[in-house]
Amino acid sequence: MSVLAWIIAASIAGGVLSVLGAALIALNARAQQYVNSMVSYAIGALLGAVFLDILPEAIKLTSNVAALSATLLGGILLFFILEKLVLWRHCHHEHCEAHELLQHETHDHGRSGLMIMVGDTFHNFVDGVIIAAAFLTDIHLGIVTALAIIAHEIPQEVGDFAILLHSGYRKTKALWLNLISSFASVLGGILGYLTLQTMQSWIPTLLALAAASMIYVAVADLIPGLHKRAQLRDTLQQVVLILLGVGTVAVMGVLLAE
Repeated sequence: MSVLAWIIAASIAGGVLSVLGAALIALNARAQQYVNSMVSYAIGALLGAVFLDILPEAIKLTSNVAALSATLLGGILLFFILEKLVLWRHCHHEHCEAHELLQHETHDHGRSGLMIMVGDTFHNFVDGVIIAAAFLTDIHLGIVTALAIIAHEIPQEVGDFAILLHSGYRKTKALWLNLISSFASVLGGILGYLTLQTMQSWIPTLLALAAASMIYVAVADLIPGLHKRAQLRDTLQQVVLILLGVGTVAVMGVLLAE
């Protein structure tokens, strides 16, 4: 199986699985109780992928670790700015736009839904470029990176789906819009494959930016939502699921290395 085929397959599978999983949860009131559990697992998967695979590989490929660290730091600031500009939109906590919309019967004639689709399409495109960079570095790194991206996409897509429904879109149209948006990752993956093959020196920088985006999502978007459930039982469950996410990445790394 060629590297390009891996990139396309991972991008398609990630988009379709995350959107369908999110749709099933968003449309099923009972299933929504598992969103918090998925968020905890996603945090572990993201941080595990960053610190066990992506950053070690980026350090191995670069001759300037200080510059790589500066890129990581700058990337975190960049994603903070992008989120402030509502180009990067995530929804994992009780007071986000999706939950506020759920409390109202009226809708805004599609304005919120359009905004969320623009941000989500941009996000998916960047995810595709990140997946391409990882696969061009190493097949096993690409698989681990794709799994980590899928893990955090499902909770995000739940919020996006809810915003579309309460912005006046029908369920079928909301599902199709999310699916179409998810295919931006395929475009990003193909573009990344075509450009990064001739610019191998860019791969460590892009891996650092990928790590920055995952750290930012985990620390700034996901972890604060967990603090809303401060009971000991909830905390223990969160810790176990985070460790499970990290453990999944570690086990995948061992299995794929054999």
